[in-house]
Amino acid sequence: MADRVDEKPIDTEDKDARDIVLSARDVTVGFGSKVVLDNLNLNIYRGEILGFVGASGTGKSVLMRTVLRLLPRRSGTIKILGQDFDELDEPQRNALDMRLGVLFQQGALFSSLTVKENIQVPMREYLDLPRSLMDELAHLKIRMVGLAADAADKYPSELSGGMIKRAALARALALDPELVFLDEPTSGLDPIGAAEFDELIANLRDSLGLTVYMVTHDLDSLFSVCDRIAVLGKKRVMVEGTIDDMLAYDDPWVQAYFKGKRARSIVPQDDDARHGSSGK
Repeated sequence: MADRVDEKPIDTEDKDARDIVLSARDVTVGFGSKVVLDNLNLNIYRGEILGFVGASGTGKSVLMRTVLRLLPRRSGTIKILGQDFDELDEPQRNALDMRLGVLFQQGALFSSLTVKENIQVPMREYLDLPRSLMDELAHLKIRMVGLAADAADKYPSELSGGMIKRAALARALALDPELVFLDEPTSGLDPIGAAEFDELIANLRDSLGLTVYMVTHDLDSLFSVCDRIAVLGKKRVMVEGTIDDMLAYDDPWVQAYFKGKRARSIVPQDDDARHGSSGK
């Protein structure tokens, strides 16, 4: 059954609960007189791919940036890997940052750096490694995301949209993180490229033991690779659960999103279709 997070927050103290990697409790974020998120609650569990969706302007990216401390919050608590940044000193915060990876929507690669140099940015910031080792690690990440070896010395302007996404993902994986944040990872990709990127994310999750927080509007991604989905609306997480939970949830926007015209090609609209019936 889907969790109505705004009505019954999950008890993070429950000893029988799954391992919570990210916990947001009563988080409120606003700009001036406008409140974007109001007493929001959310859990992300170890090893899952969580798809985070919502209408444009509801605050999906705002929440992700708040979790990453790129935006301030007015109130509430955010714990990552069991730790509250507010209670850590600078060395401890740096240590926690190294356990996180981020892929921003447009890749956010530095245009003046090659792919290899972009991947090495986190290494230079947090580690003290010899150049030869950083080169070796960068080439390893390049292979890991499915780029050709010669991509290492190319600049972002020489890459296709799909290659930029993969290069940005390689940078997000530079420090072997445990929790990876993806902001619209398949936006701008054609259907084949998007499906290949989804498969890459799933394979990396399985092989590296990652936990993935994916902000997306791509129904194919939600249907094919996400273990759970959280829906943002009315300034909080309205519901979280599986695709079936979304289809059953009685809210006009959720129903329109998951059962609308664009969803019909991937989400069967009746029980017979969902269960593979060949009724005449």
